[in-house]
Amino acid sequence: MSQFDDSLIRAENLAKIYRSGDADLVVFAGLELSVQRGERLAIIGESGAGKSTLLHLLGALDRASEGAIYFEHKDISRFSDSDLADLRNRDIGFVWQNHSLLPEFTAQENVMMPLLIRGVSYQEAAARSMARLEEVGLKNRASHRAGELSGGEQQRVALARALAGNPKLLLADEPTGNLDHRTGEMIMALLEGLHHTHQLTSIYVTHNLAFARRADRVLLLEQGGLQVPDSLPDIASSKEGR
Repeated sequence: MSQFDDSLIRAENLAKIYRSGDADLVVFAGLELSVQRGERLAIIGESGAGKSTLLHLLGALDRASEGAIYFEHKDISRFSDSDLADLRNRDIGFVWQNHSLLPEFTAQENVMMPLLIRGVSYQEAAARSMARLEEVGLKNRASHRAGELSGGEQQRVALARALAGNPKLLLADEPTGNLDHRTGEMIMALLEGLHHTHQLTSIYVTHNLAFARRADRVLLLEQGGLQVPDSLPDIASSKEGR
């Protein structure tokens, strides 16, 4: 690693292998990736290529079978489970295709939860969550239960929740996958604007090629490896596979 390396997150010789009966299912092996601070990276590929699996590894939600992941030059593959949980809570924001909001809680309460888990006071968590909701245009919907919101509004709440803890890294897995075209465009624009406002490093997994083209860099995950595509392929919109 060069002393001038400015990567926020880096994977070296990464492998994920599942045991399937008497055989090993190799999702990918020997994978290399370096994402610079402030970069917006889009990862594309066919369903089942391993894009979501890779995102889970980068987000410290799962452990690799082989290799190492460095976050700010620290080998997080050596972290304990509690240290990984702390890393996720403090430094990484997640936006999923399925927003995973708790429907019985209000929009504001959903955004507050990661902060309360961190130990932030109720008053500070309430203020910060309201500021994030205002950023995504939902201040006037803060007291509505998540189940009362539209799909686009729920995804905006999920984005506010992802940013509530001021993360360094934002990971988004098909963030527009369940939305209509117009709402998806709005979420894309929000992600783009908030990336700059919050000085994020962002990694998007997407089938939406229009979304991918707006990133600083696009990588294709294919046959277990990452490569720069010769051109953006015609990948049909479909639900994400492993």
